[in-house]
Amino acid sequence: MSDQNCYILGIESSCDDTAAAVINNGVILSNVVATQTIHKEYGGVVPELASRAHQQNIVPVVHQALRKANIDKKDLSAIAFTSGPGLMGSLLVGTSFSKSFAFGLGIPLIDVNHMQAHILAHFIKAEGQTAPSFPFLALTISGGHTQIVKVTDYFDMEILGETIDDAVGEAFDKSGKILGLPYPAGPHIDKRAQLGNPHRFPFTKPKVGPLEFSFSGLKTAVLYFIEREVAANPQFISENINDICASLQYTIVDYLMDKIKNAVKKTGIKTVAIGGGVSANSEIRKALKDAETTHGWTTHIPRFEYCTDNAAMIAIVGELKFKQNQFAKNTVVAKARMKL
Repeated sequence: MSDQNCYILGIESSCDDTAAAVINNGVILSNVVATQTIHKEYGGVVPELASRAHQQNIVPVVHQALRKANIDKKDLSAIAFTSGPGLMGSLLVGTSFSKSFAFGLGIPLIDVNHMQAHILAHFIKAEGQTAPSFPFLALTISGGHTQIVKVTDYFDMEILGETIDDAVGEAFDKSGKILGLPYPAGPHIDKRAQLGNPHRFPFTKPKVGPLEFSFSGLKTAVLYFIEREVAANPQFISENINDICASLQYTIVDYLMDKIKNAVKKTGIKTVAIGGGVSANSEIRKALKDAETTHGWTTHIPRFEYCTDNAAMIAIVGELKFKQNQFAKNTVVAKARMKL
C-alpha cells in the first residue's frame, strides 16, 4: 500500500477529552475533540463521569473525523488508539470501540502509549513545525506527568528524570483552586501572569535530584502563604491576584528550565522538544525560545492544538507503527499505568 492511500484513524480517550483524527502521509486531515465541561463544577476530573461522557461522544466524534477528512470508513488502513496510561474507565471506552471497529472493518489495530504520542506529535507535518532530529531531549509536562526523556529514535526512549510526587499541571490546577480560579487553572494563571510582577512573591523551588521534579511542597507553600496573607488581609487574593500568578508561574518555569539545563549538560544533547498540556503555557514557550539564543539550543515547540490531549498525536504514532508493521492483537488491554 502506498503512503498516499494509507489512512490511519487515531482515537484518544485517556482522560476527559474524546478525540478522533485521520492522518495521511504525515498530514492531519481532521482532528476532532469533544471536551467535557461537566468537570468544571467539581474542580477536577471525575473518572465515572468522564467514562460515561466518552461513551456518548465516541461515535459522533469518529463520524465527524471521517467526514471532515472526506473519506469513508472503508478507506481506513488501520485504527490506532490510546491504550494507556490514563483513567481506566476512559481508556476502556476507547479501547473497546477501537477493537470492535477494527475487527468489523477487518483492518489492523495499533496500540499507542499516550506519553510517547505527546513526544512524537512533533513529527506531524504542519506549517511552521519542523521535526526534531535524533537524538533529542523531550520535556513532557501535563496534568499527570512531568518527565525528561532522551529520544534516540521513534520508539527508543529513556526517562532521565521525572516527578517524585505530583505533576506540574496539578501544581498549576491545585494552586489555582486555592486562588479561586476556574478549572483547569493553568490557562487562567498564564493569562493573569502576563499582567503581574513575577518577582513580587518569591516561592522556594523544591530541592530534589538534578533531573527529578517535585511539586507537592510548592503546592503546600502556596496554600500556607495564601492562608497567612488572607488572615492579615481578607482582600489579599483579589488585590494581588496578577502578581501571585506571575510569581508562581515564574517559579515553576524557572524550575523546569533548571532541570532541562541539567539534562543538556549531562547528555550533551542540545535539541530540546516539549509536549503535553502545560507546553501551551506562554512562559515556558518563551523561555525555550530564549534558550536558542542564550544557550545555543535547537528547540521544538508544538502547535497549540497538539499540546493538550488530541487524536492527531495518536494518529502519527499509528502511522509510524503501521510502516514498521507493529500491530496489536485483538486481545490487547488498556492499562492505567504504562511505562514509556
